[in-house]
Amino acid sequence: MTLPAPFVSRVMELEKDWIDYNGHLNMAYYNVLFDRCSDDAFEVMGLGPNYAKERRLTIYTAEVHICYVQELHLGDNVTVTFQLLDHDEKRLRAYQEIRHVDGWLAATSEQLALHVDMAGPKVAPFPADIMAKVEAMRAAHAALPIPEHAGRSIGIRRKSA
Repeated sequence: MTLPAPFVSRVMELEKDWIDYNGHLNMAYYNVLFDRCSDDAFEVMGLGPNYAKERRLTIYTAEVHICYVQELHLGDNVTVTFQLLDHDEKRLRAYQEIRHVDGWLAATSEQLALHVDMAGPKVAPFPADIMAKVEAMRAAHAALPIPEHAGRSIGIRRKSA
């Protein structure tokens, strides 16, 4: 099976209830768009709803860093990408972009996700069959460049006196 690099979501339309009093997409719903794409990418790696239900193992988000680049408005259609930047036996580091269907960048997100045994809940290693799928996605994404927005931190830069 050939994996897309990066993974690209279906086209998603903004919903009326997602628009805030400023007339643009409320910040919370950028996360909804990122999450819908992540869920689809996780499904490709065998980490979807059936995995959680049948094996009692799942993914929890540990950390997210979002950059809002350009406003989205009602009527806009977008796609979201998912690039697996790194992983180990218990964690996934991913980078995503929301792009308007016309191609311009609306937002970026970088996440650290944990593989969790729901019986604890506690962080647990990926089973071998799932690790093979995670490694396959990482291999498919390895040739992609590290995105400019990945690895950023938040801070206030001050001018030297």
